Formats: sequence, C-alpha cells, structure tokens
Amino acid sequence: MSSTEPADTPGIPGTPVHLRDVVLTLPGYVPGARPDAGSTAKLSSNELPFPPQPAVLEALTEAASGANRYPEMAADSLVAALARRHGVDAGQIVVGNGSVALIQHVLDAVCDEGDDVVVPWRSFEAYPICIAVAGARAVTVPLTADGRHDVAAMIAAVTPRTRVVIACTPNNPTGPALTGAELAALLDGVPERVLVLVDEAYLDFVTDAAVGDALTLLDRHPNLVVSRTFSKAHALAGMRVGYLVGAPAIISAVRSVATPFGVGIAAQAAAVAASRPEALAETARRAEAVAGERDRVVAALRGQGWAVPAQCFICIQLGGARMRVPACQQVGSIVQGEGGEPRAHQGQRCGRAQGSGCGKLVQVPPAAGAVYLAACAGAAGLRIIQGCFAHAPHSKRA
Repeated sequence: MSSTEPADTPGIPGTPVHLRDVVLTLPGYVPGARPDAGSTAKLSSNELPFPPQPAVLEALTEAASGANRYPEMAADSLVAALARRHGVDAGQIVVGNGSVALIQHVLDAVCDEGDDVVVPWRSFEAYPICIAVAGARAVTVPLTADGRHDVAAMIAAVTPRTRVVIACTPNNPTGPALTGAELAALLDGVPERVLVLVDEAYLDFVTDAAVGDALTLLDRHPNLVVSRTFSKAHALAGMRVGYLVGAPAIISAVRSVATPFGVGIAAQAAAVAASRPEALAETARRAEAVAGERDRVVAALRGQGWAVPAQCFICIQLGGARMRVPACQQVGSIVQGEGGEPRAHQGQRCGRAQGSGCGKLVQVPPAAGAVYLAACAGAAGLRIIQGCFAHAPHSKRA
C-alpha cells in the first residue's frame, strides 16, 4: 500500500480496487439454461428454430478463413447494403455487436450523470442495466392492463431531466406492438430535444397491418432512432449483429463511442448475405411460418379458456398461481423463478423436445402472476403448456 493512501480505503471481497457503486448493484442478465443437445431446446432467447440460410452460411464460412485479418472497422459494406435495403443514406446507419450494444452506445452518447430515461415496464430486461451503466436513471412507466405501452403516461413522464424515451415494439416480453397511430402520438408528444429510441427487434413477426414501422417516420422526426437486429428473423443470433437508423448527427455520435471493429469479419459477411433480396424473401417466409404457429397456439390456448392478448409474444395472466417445476421438467421444460421489480429477470424458462416447433415460457413473476410464451410454438410446445398449467392447481383462467 502506498504511504499516501488512506488506510481505511473501502474495498469489496476479492479485490482492493474501487469499483463503481452502480456496477456493484447492477442486476444480472440471466440467460436461459442451455439444455443437453437432443433432449430439450432452449427457447428462452427467442432463437429462430431454423438454421442460417445456405448462402448465408457459405458467406460466413468463407469469411472465417480470413479471421487473421481485421474486419472493416465500421462495417462499411454492411452499412451500404442496409442503406440500399431501407432507402436511406449510409450516414444514417451504424452497425454494432448486437442491438443491445448499440442501445448502450446511444445512452452513453446522450446521457449525462443523473439524466432520466423513460421506459415502459415490464419490457426488455437489458434496458435498466444499460441505463444504469450510462449513469442515468430509469423512469419506469407501467404497461396497461393488456400489456401495451401507455403512450400518454410515457409522454407525461418526460421532464426537463429526460434525455431518452425508449419504446419496445413489439414489447418484449408481453407482445403487443405500437400501432401507427400510437407511434405517431408518442413522437409528436415527446419534445424534439429528447431522443426517442424505438426497438423493433421482433417487427418481422408482426402480421397486424395496423402496427407502425418507425423507419417510415424518420424524415418527420430528427430525434428518432430505430433499432433492428439480425439475431431473430435472420437466424444469426450467434453472430451478434444489430444496427441503428437515425439522423446523421446522432448516428455519428453513436459511432464515436462504439467499439472499433466491433462486428467480426464472419458476422459482417453473414449479415451482408442475409440482406440480399433472395435471402430477405426467405426470411419473410420463415417469419410468416413462425407467426402462423404462434396464431395456432393462441387459438388453442383460448380454446382452453386462457385470456391471451394477441401479437408477437403470448402472455397469460395466472393470478396467484404457482408453477410446479418438476411437472414442467417432466414434459421437457427448463424453469427458473423470477422476481417482479424492474431489473434483469431470472425468468420462467421453458424448453421442450426438439423437432416439432417452438414454444417457451419466459417468466412467472410471483407478484404479477404472468406467464409469457414465445412468438412460436409447435405441437410439443402446446403439450408443454398444457402439462405445466395442468400441474398448477391454483391457476386462474379467464
């Protein structure tokens, strides 16, 4: 110890080094357990059940042979492909190591210590973590009774301290998406000095024509930034590629705080291949198949008497019901308990035997009493749903 260092310098177990208080109190982001191959499938991350398309796999395999070289620092080829796809200038797009990393970069670029970020809650569990790391404060606005964003309440929550408003559409994990009218109302109601970040990770699975597409509003709202990902519909979760679209000045600021060479060489090649017209057509076909399975399971659950709001995910209110973990495990489920405060949740995780579609339970907060199911579920997924709920003796149906 230096002779000039105070003898009573506080530390934490395992290290004498000072760590930020906010880091020590961050909630942990808890992924679903990884099951044994061939027995159960991990469904808690909403991974597409389909593998990468052959042309995409070929592109990333070929690119991997050059892994001794650095990739393009700002993924210029991918940025150009995305600009063509969305009809915007290349200066309006920044690519990063998954959409979560980019959301963090947005907050780092915009927020000073003590600033406020308005978020709907319950929503994506990473938001409170990203906000805290940026030194800001999460102002959570409760969802409506049917799991939707309360747009009027979100606008009312904006104060002079607010720097960012986040919208998640479709909302993860409850499922409802903002309609075009709701999205327009949110953007019209938030002052232009406040950045509005619209996270559309699951927009590809939406079939309701009334749901809004934030990209169509960019020209009218210079404070709008839209987040998209290759992890879901494009079947590239393992590649970690996301992107933002927004005003050039905002995108430039985000790029300045982003990690250089943040997207690997194979990931860039895979995303470029996935952005070609023929690949996009197949992605749309796959998303339609997933949505069809989701709708089939919604109909089956409603037929059992469950109250299920429609759209991307499936949410079932259980009231005070408790799930019996062994019963879920017997039908191929992976289950964890979860608390109810706005933090990264250790959600209800439910997997099932491979080979027959995709169904999951994401969380069961004991206080809120809700179970969330994934966007897609096959026949085995429905059997799991029936098995888990059938063994919850105090469950409440609509």
